[in-house]
Amino acid sequence: MTELVTILGMALVTFGVRYITLALVVRAEMSPAMKRALRYVPVAVLSAITVPAVAAPQGIVIVTPDNAYLYAGIITALIAWRTKSLLLTIVLGLVVFFVWGALF
Repeated sequence: MTELVTILGMALVTFGVRYITLALVVRAEMSPAMKRALRYVPVAVLSAITVPAVAAPQGIVIVTPDNAYLYAGIITALIAWRTKSLLLTIVLGLVVFFVWGALF
């Protein structure tokens, strides 16, 4: 029962903080510069989550051939940049990751 109360409390706090923020933003008029800046938030958040996991999977940066995360991440980024295809990027990225891991 304690776990359920804890989870519900965390959900309520999380919802409350986000709802208040969104309610205030909807009513406020944003400048064009602010709107342009906010377009970069998803890319920044995704980078902040992905780069540490790829560059330092064990907590330290390992630049050796056996770090499949790093090299597959670099090659996958190049594939995404060249093809602009999400499905092809995911599939080829996974193939590169598993093949690189098997080779090294």
